[in-house]
Amino acid sequence: MSYENLSGRTAVVTGAASGIGEAVAVLLAARGARVALLARRGERLEEIAAKIRADGGQALAVVADVTDDASVQAAKERIQETYGRVDLVVNNAGVMLPNPVDDGRVDEWQRMLDTNVTGVLRMIRAFTADLVGAAAEGRTADLVNISSIGAHVFFPTYAVYGATKAAVTYLSQSLRTEFGPRDVRVTNIEPGLTQTELATHVDNAELSGQLDGMLEAMGALTSEEIADVIAYATSRPRHVNLRQIMVLPTRQA
Repeated sequence: MSYENLSGRTAVVTGAASGIGEAVAVLLAARGARVALLARRGERLEEIAAKIRADGGQALAVVADVTDDASVQAAKERIQETYGRVDLVVNNAGVMLPNPVDDGRVDEWQRMLDTNVTGVLRMIRAFTADLVGAAAEGRTADLVNISSIGAHVFFPTYAVYGATKAAVTYLSQSLRTEFGPRDVRVTNIEPGLTQTELATHVDNAELSGQLDGMLEAMGALTSEEIADVIAYATSRPRHVNLRQIMVLPTRQA
């Protein structure tokens, strides 16, 4: 696949310590982008960044928590000091904590809202000026939000998770009315079953078993396959916005 338009760009990827975030960061760097990897696990980030640099890419490991205002602000300042203005933001950090609503797991609900929704908004607030400024200079500017098929398809016990992802999908749609006229593209990616660490967040043995069964029956996409879609979308000519992409295993579709 041709990704020439990624060379020379400056990208920020959240949730970059594993899964989709890691795969996106590695691929963008391999195609010539300067990449800031954000996540809470500093040691893991350093390992990935070191591998990228060993392969000839440019990578900056930044320990940050998207649920914390000060942490996001500090990350923004470090990235700008190192790389300057950002022109590609991938909001990938997320958690999936299914349980029946009548269990009343307010702790899980709050964690999903703080990470999946407010965390996305914090990153958008931090880098809106960069994206708008890059576009005004005639450069390609992209905001990519990772939502989920759960924004549209209903699964028992995943109601709150699905609601957070529906919020991300709606947010992406609405932001295009603000960003599109200023030449900033907004792409919303909605993966289906994907092999990531999200499944390890599930603390309900029965639900964990059900998820394993779905993965076995329908198969799962790899993180690298989702990264390929993101790299393709963000490497199109700047006037082309692949605005909404749903990516599913063939059997799930």
